[in-house]
Amino acid sequence: MNTTPSWSPLVITPQDAGVEASAAGLLRVVGDTAAISDQLVKEKALIFRGFGVAEETLDPVMDELLPNRLAYVHGNSPRTKVGKNVYTSTEYPQEFTISMHNEMSYAAAWPARLLFFCQKAAATGGATPVTDSALWLASLDDEVREAFGGGVRYQQNLHDGLGLGKSWQDTFETSDRGVVEEFLTRTEAEYAWQRDGSLRVRQIRPATAVHPVTGDEVWFNQSDQWHPAGLGDDTAAALAQILSADELPQSVTFADGSPIPDAYILQIRDRGLEHARDCDWNTGDLMLIDNMLVSHGRRPFTGTRRVLVAMSD
Repeated sequence: MNTTPSWSPLVITPQDAGVEASAAGLLRVVGDTAAISDQLVKEKALIFRGFGVAEETLDPVMDELLPNRLAYVHGNSPRTKVGKNVYTSTEYPQEFTISMHNEMSYAAAWPARLLFFCQKAAATGGATPVTDSALWLASLDDEVREAFGGGVRYQQNLHDGLGLGKSWQDTFETSDRGVVEEFLTRTEAEYAWQRDGSLRVRQIRPATAVHPVTGDEVWFNQSDQWHPAGLGDDTAAALAQILSADELPQSVTFADGSPIPDAYILQIRDRGLEHARDCDWNTGDLMLIDNMLVSHGRRPFTGTRRVLVAMSD
């Protein structure tokens, strides 16, 4: 198989755009929202480099690029909210790779755009890999693509404040059960409150999606991140010693409830990473991605790394 990526994000610098190297210069570039939208669909991901943006000058840029900033409701990654629907990109341990995924592709609704901002680059490593989601789909064996044709079933066990994974309060950014129930009913998810106060949620979702503008079919699910095989042998074995498959914080099967073979999960995870292009961060960089056309992950790093993320419909 040819694993050489045939795509990479478009890098835009002040010199390219003919503006001063400042947040004000970047605002001149992104202020033409129609042009940026067209460019984003064409290029799939845009990196804005060398504009000298800092956290205190970030909000006006976000307002232009993310017209309706969304809260991270029903998100499954550990994050901290640091501003107006602005979050740390992840708090997953820095020594691990985060495999490729499209944000909230397991949910009934997902953000159309993500904007990453590098407040502080890592000492070493810490790149954000990005993969063309249509290329990822095409890279999978026919057997795997056909097996996922009926979709997948996700299950979450969200604790009540003490346990593995996220609590239901953190996941839905509320402590009101009624708000959670209204949200889940609206998204046609199955849910049940457990005796210990935890919440079990099940959803059946498609494994691929079609982009509304380009018409491209893309790989669009998080089966490899929700399946124990995607965690690595040691982690999966440790979890199996303390929890049954039905008790895991999150798990996935085919839509009919049948198990997904480990070999399928490993192929999905590995080929997504094989086709990735790394965005090696400089402090002050921003990257805007179309969340359907491009998946993203994270490379391990050393030192202190702080990347913020916000999302929009």
